[in-house]
Amino acid sequence: MPAGVSWGQYLKFLGCALASMMAGSQAVHLYYKPLEDLRVYIEQEQHSTQVDPTAKPPESA
Repeated sequence: MPAGVSWGQYLKFLGCALASMMAGSQAVHLYYKPLEDLRVYIEQEQHSTQVDPTAKPPESA
């Protein structure tokens, strides 16, 4: 078995790690609400990075 541990210990650790990751992710989404203004953020980024269609690329020397 990996790392010299039994299947039981390995699966117990795997289950605890998975549950911990899921709980942490849920806590972040409940507290910070990162997806609430995602559409607004995307639109702001798109507007701030628009390129002037008449602009020419710099000349290489």
